[in-house]
Amino acid sequence: MTCKYDHGTMTIVMQTISKSQLKSQLLEHLRRIETQKEPLVITHLGKPVLKIVLYQSDPDEGLAKLRGTVISYKDPTEPVGLDDWEALK
Repeated sequence: MTCKYDHGTMTIVMQTISKSQLKSQLLEHLRRIETQKEPLVITHLGKPVLKIVLYQSDPDEGLAKLRGTVISYKDPTEPVGLDDWEALK
């Protein structure tokens, strides 16, 4: 999978395997997913159809830690005064 950004391109490589290969090596691949914590994409006729990922008990737990930590500004383009710089105090 390739993602294009304004500043460049990032390629994400996921392990893929066909349905027929998975059938004979399922336990091996499940162990690899557990240890390496990387998803496995299952293909059929060369096209991705399934994705196996490591189970997370609460996927929103990571986001819950960030709640209340975002600072909002009413006018972010307004110039900052000398009194607002903590480094100058």
